[in-house]
Amino acid sequence: MISRLQCLIGWQLVALTSWGQINKGTTKPNILWVTIEDTSPAFVGAYGNTDARTPTIDMLAKNGVMFLNAFSNNTVCSPSRATIISGVKTTELGTGHHRSTINFPAEIKGFPSYLRTQGYYTTNNFKTDYNVANSNAFIKEAWDESSANATWRNRKPGQPFFAVFNYAESHQSRTMSWSYQQYKKEIYDILPPSDRIGDNDFKVPPIYHDSPEMRKQLARVYNSLKVTDNVIEKLLKQLDNDGLRDSTIIFFYADHGEGMPRGKTNGIDYGHRVPFVIWFPAMYSHLSPWGKAGVVSDELISFEDLAPTILSIAGATIPSYMKGRILMVDQRSPEVKELYLENDRADNGPDLTRSVSDGRYIYSRSFMPFMPELRYIRYFEISVQQQMRKDNAGNILNKQQQSFFLPRQPEYLFDVETDPWELNNLATNKNYRNKLNEFREKLNKNIITERDILLLPEYETELIQRSTTLYKFRQNAKNFPIGDIYHAVSLSGFRDKETCRKQISLLTNSNKIIRYWAIVGIRSQPDKLLKKYKMKLLAALNDTYPPVAVTAAVILYELEANKTAKEILKQACLDDNMEIALMAINYLLYVKNDKPFENTINTVKKKKNINYPVKAACNDYLGKNGLIDNNVASEDQLQVNKLPKLSLYFIHYTLAPLKYFFGY
Repeated sequence: MISRLQCLIGWQLVALTSWGQINKGTTKPNILWVTIEDTSPAFVGAYGNTDARTPTIDMLAKNGVMFLNAFSNNTVCSPSRATIISGVKTTELGTGHHRSTINFPAEIKGFPSYLRTQGYYTTNNFKTDYNVANSNAFIKEAWDESSANATWRNRKPGQPFFAVFNYAESHQSRTMSWSYQQYKKEIYDILPPSDRIGDNDFKVPPIYHDSPEMRKQLARVYNSLKVTDNVIEKLLKQLDNDGLRDSTIIFFYADHGEGMPRGKTNGIDYGHRVPFVIWFPAMYSHLSPWGKAGVVSDELISFEDLAPTILSIAGATIPSYMKGRILMVDQRSPEVKELYLENDRADNGPDLTRSVSDGRYIYSRSFMPFMPELRYIRYFEISVQQQMRKDNAGNILNKQQQSFFLPRQPEYLFDVETDPWELNNLATNKNYRNKLNEFREKLNKNIITERDILLLPEYETELIQRSTTLYKFRQNAKNFPIGDIYHAVSLSGFRDKETCRKQISLLTNSNKIIRYWAIVGIRSQPDKLLKKYKMKLLAALNDTYPPVAVTAAVILYELEANKTAKEILKQACLDDNMEIALMAINYLLYVKNDKPFENTINTVKKKKNINYPVKAACNDYLGKNGLIDNNVASEDQLQVNKLPKLSLYFIHYTLAPLKYFFGY
């Protein structure tokens, strides 16, 4: 038997011999990216789901290289794409918050722009969503074409191409957020009867209660993925008809994990792990270090690796700011033992979770665990999550399913080999204490080494961007003393007397970010520990840094219905600063008695010029309290004609069942 190491060395020697011919510019491969949305491997046939109907994807996997341990760095589309297009992690660029607008340094470009200098024709069909400021100029520099009509067909004769096709048929809009009527019209009805998956044609994952409502929901996932598979089949036939299959390397992957509750927006394996396949034509099979067709690889890869890998295939120089691995050809990087992943604000749901995975185990650290896994995020609340809340209130869920609605633990450790649906948290199991400590130490070190700029609240990052980029700001030790800040951050979420005492002592620190993380950590402490520190918390109401005062206010309001705290919260909700308003409203979504704020939230919702996250948070508050129907058709049209084009695009992708939106 030939060992895996011998096989790997053999293929790398072939690649070294052949690369010189490609690098001379005579036979550069075409590269096709097929990207789908909101899909976990658990719903794809090639990954073992016998209920799935994904023959085209399965055939690519059968004849290509299928990766078992591929991860999106983030769990929502725009942060994921920010890493893909730049080759830089969100923790360094500051692009981790969903649909944010971040200034990139001038030297950081969309990587397809480097392909253009190598003679490639670059096309994107058509999603961008890069979280970058001045996006039009950024897109224009990266792509020869970026539109719904973009294709390789407009290139010069013989010119190599890099073409991206992004398919939204499996997006959460189709599987959850659209009305059932819209889904039926645009997904179910276009499937031939033989392709349709019925409500009883699959097993329900154990994280969900097996009910008619949940089965109807999951059938949408399967049928949407079947439509996705069908459109991929058409694309590959087009490639064949143009005589290009034998000269094109095909990448297939999803932009992040499943767009179902507990997947997308959650910093666990279900939110990060993606299906990922690379298919090589015979002409370029020597570039594969994994072997020929039908290979299944357990190598760890992440989206940070994509840009340097594609540039290397094209013979381009890799910019020094790209730290991801080169996966193939003669510059192939050594394999890594673990990946570091991040999860931040998703729409109107602020969060901060950092994770590390070695493929089998994933350790996830929640720094804001006062919020549950199933948070109030608008495009979940207008879907099956409503039914899940009803089932929870009706006490028909099992204990594990009920736990998704409770405050989180600060640490999670899952063995996804034996527990693929992440039901058994090993962080509380003494037999796994060494594994827990190992991952905890690695994550702590990585956060400091990367100088994670998203430890700063959005209120602060918006201020910083007025004078510099977040990428450069984080590199200045005086401006961003990461070690001191992370000391405060690392306490957040742990619920005990000693941690609480340390956090209280940090409330008088001269560094406002340290004070912020002290009070955020205190937000997770139980009331019985906080009562003895009432006077120090009252003093925090007068903190000159708004995020500290607002967080102190929600703590004191919960602790004793403090009148001053209540007024501070009301004023914060009404604040013209959208980051402060969103912070306050999001806090109110998780307090026991939020009734006194009904008039305030109604007033906020009627204000002009509030952004989408604030309005969505208002709707979640009002829907939670039965003041509006959690119905996309009635409550999330969001004054369509008054919104800018970017917002129209956003609503279409996540919320719109409205007939007058353009189609895909």
